[in-house]
Amino acid sequence: MPVTTVEKDLDKLTITIVADFAAPLRRLWDAYTDPRQIERFWGPPTYPATFIRHDAAPGGRSIYKMTGPTGDEHYGCWQWEAVTPAQSFEVVDWFADSSGAPNTDLPATRMSFIFEATDAGSRVTSIASFGSLEQLEQLVDMGMLEGTKQAMSQIDTVLADLAAFAVERAADAQLLSDTQVRVARIIRGPIDEVWRAHNDADLMKRWLLGPDGWTMPVCEVATVVGESYRYVWEPVGGGEGFGFTGELLESAPPYRAVTTEAMIGMDFPATLNELTLTPVEAGTLLSLVITYANVEQRDAILATGMTGGMETSYARLEGLIGHGAHA
Repeated sequence: MPVTTVEKDLDKLTITIVADFAAPLRRLWDAYTDPRQIERFWGPPTYPATFIRHDAAPGGRSIYKMTGPTGDEHYGCWQWEAVTPAQSFEVVDWFADSSGAPNTDLPATRMSFIFEATDAGSRVTSIASFGSLEQLEQLVDMGMLEGTKQAMSQIDTVLADLAAFAVERAADAQLLSDTQVRVARIIRGPIDEVWRAHNDADLMKRWLLGPDGWTMPVCEVATVVGESYRYVWEPVGGGEGFGFTGELLESAPPYRAVTTEAMIGMDFPATLNELTLTPVEAGTLLSLVITYANVEQRDAILATGMTGGMETSYARLEGLIGHGAHA
């Protein structure tokens, strides 16, 4: 059991939990900032978590749900207040509705996580701060303390699963719900270069091509919220092409961009694409959450081999970054 101490300070209105692990410090840090990893231990075993959004940057947000044994779902959200990479982060944790909006009828908890190396590996100290003694007691009565200890007892297994962080792992698609898919891949390169490669037309034409045999003659990039983009691909040697257009809804360089995406000339409903970039030890974790209109649209698009085409593009992107391509 990794939890070594639990202390309640009724004067300071805090609960402090210290947990020690036989793993390197950066490995432990990355487990908290990668949504694929934190969702494997954030909820207790009987209420596993799914992170629908996870912005490990100041001003970012996380949205997660815990699913119970009978299929009941309970949502929460974080507001990221501060981040010092590989050292600490601070969030405000709220109960939430299914859209991720905070439930202000229930108390919020300010949570600080402090990471440090030890002789045996690494340690995380979590400090939960409450607005009043009544709030502290209410959340303890709701099972917060026991649930947290159960959840943290699962981290050892995640840290030992080195394959989950393997840089060589190809892009994979995880079903988050009937309408949402998360595609994730670690790109070997710094976050600023990965962001630039998603926002510079000359670079995009060199890597965002899907399977071999395609060109990208049209690449009109949206860089300001409210602008529209337009991308068109054509087969080498001529033939029928295809394209997408949409609007840039959010932009927080170099961490997050949200766009709509609709296929040009088709009546299919537009998707919502949420791109998040997170620095990790091996480079930059790219996470793309796609929201479809319904399960039928989700399954139809996945069946086209979308993930394989994305992997081919991301491999090209790594090649460009590795050879020092710049905007």
